[in-house]
Amino acid sequence: MSVGRTLFAATLAGTLALAVSPASSQTLRYANQGDLKSLDPYTLNESTTHAHLGHVYQGLTARDKDLKIIPALAESWETPEPTRWRFHLRKGVKFHNGDPFTADDVVFSADRVRKKGSNMQTRLAPDVKVVKVDDYTVDFVLPSPNPILHNAWDVWYIMDKKWAEENNVVDPTPVAATTPSYASLHENGTGPFIIESHQPGVKTVFKANPNYWGKVEGNLKEIIFTPISSDATRVAALLSGEVDVIEPVPIQDISRVDSSPNAQVLKGPELRTIFIGFDQMRDELLYSNIKGKNPFKDIKVREAFYKAIDIELIKTRVMRGLATPSALMIAPELFILSKEFTRPKFDPDGAKKLLTEAGYPEGFEVTMDCPNDRYVNDAAICQAVVGMLARIGVKINLLAQPKAQYFAKVLKQGGYQTSFYMLGWTPSTMDSHNVLFDIMGCRDDAKSSRGEANLGGYCNKEFDAITDKVLVETDTAKRNQLIKQAYEIGNKDWSYIPLHQQALAWGVSKKVNLPQRADNLVMFHWATKKE
Repeated sequence: MSVGRTLFAATLAGTLALAVSPASSQTLRYANQGDLKSLDPYTLNESTTHAHLGHVYQGLTARDKDLKIIPALAESWETPEPTRWRFHLRKGVKFHNGDPFTADDVVFSADRVRKKGSNMQTRLAPDVKVVKVDDYTVDFVLPSPNPILHNAWDVWYIMDKKWAEENNVVDPTPVAATTPSYASLHENGTGPFIIESHQPGVKTVFKANPNYWGKVEGNLKEIIFTPISSDATRVAALLSGEVDVIEPVPIQDISRVDSSPNAQVLKGPELRTIFIGFDQMRDELLYSNIKGKNPFKDIKVREAFYKAIDIELIKTRVMRGLATPSALMIAPELFILSKEFTRPKFDPDGAKKLLTEAGYPEGFEVTMDCPNDRYVNDAAICQAVVGMLARIGVKINLLAQPKAQYFAKVLKQGGYQTSFYMLGWTPSTMDSHNVLFDIMGCRDDAKSSRGEANLGGYCNKEFDAITDKVLVETDTAKRNQLIKQAYEIGNKDWSYIPLHQQALAWGVSKKVNLPQRADNLVMFHWATKKE
């Protein structure tokens, strides 16, 4: 055996020693390229984190396998008037520590999710009043109608007011926090699983909740989650049977997994859009050799960057066909008029000319922030972008980091410390308003949650005015036309560079039946495992 293979085997053995314990057929062992850094459900608005915590926490609503909104901690709801939603809470539900679930917990969670430090502030607008009617009824009073108020509430998880107060976690834990809070390391939800132990970066063990109020479709009694960042180690663990599910499967290993006797790849379209953004707010970029001005404030520079990127090459070479190039910041499945938009053609000569016209004939230098353990081939996509922009004279200094460090740097609590970045976004409402408001809306850190995930500070007031109309418009045809107008403005501004919707790729043991959802939330309470 070569030295390289010896080291690989040692690394694999060491990693799996952390993941594996004696397991029955009802124990599912799961590995992801990223980690579960915090158990505080308001720390990070990120789908993998939502999926993990969705086994222990629950919202007033949930989504079924087809992403339809269904009751969860709320049994039913109605709108007795256009600006008032009334939610009737489920009785007899207890948190994992035995505390009863009541309206007080909903009111508390509504306050907490909107506090400074929360990365989930857009789940509930600051001007919505949350009123306890009685112990099992809560009203949400709005300043104006909102037909999609509850569309994103399946991952607005309700917390125990009493538990939070007793453990000094009334305030949410910021993603950039250097010291973990009690809520970061412990949970107290109402869901079908309880976290027995949590070692960030090492292992998290979930046990079935014996007192769960609902019915569980699956047969799992235990889930053992281990982060395995190495693609090769993660695939080897699946093929050897040491783990039952991995996410994602590297594109280059899909055929290998599919041809194995004991595992397969679940593939399907995903709703997440991968895109590139620019700092368009600062007068001088934080990470560039251009001093005294910001090149990205020039629309010609943004257009040049867009046209310099060969999206078909990324699709064929980097993603090996498992991507759908996008002309919009939303998946076509989520906007019926998306077919009316066409992506501009790759034009490096035109891009070079635009840079010259903008005053950068020799290009310039800028740092690109990129996660390297979050999306399918994320680092490889960024590397490809580096090479493409080099052809027009732009030198990209690539800073690719694990998602924990990446998000701590670029999100709101990190101070939006980025000049040029790649990000992925699945609209939590499954609706364009989420994209128009969260990602593309003018950022107002002091007064509103608008633009909370707008890392680069793109801003167009006309765009925002249309977005506000989208929120309250109840006529579907009129609403779609408003959404179309907003996207047209964003595209005309070259506000972002949408790349593609990537494909889902989960590696699953043939002993496991695991339904797949297009939002990439892995829901193990639906899973069954056989001997």
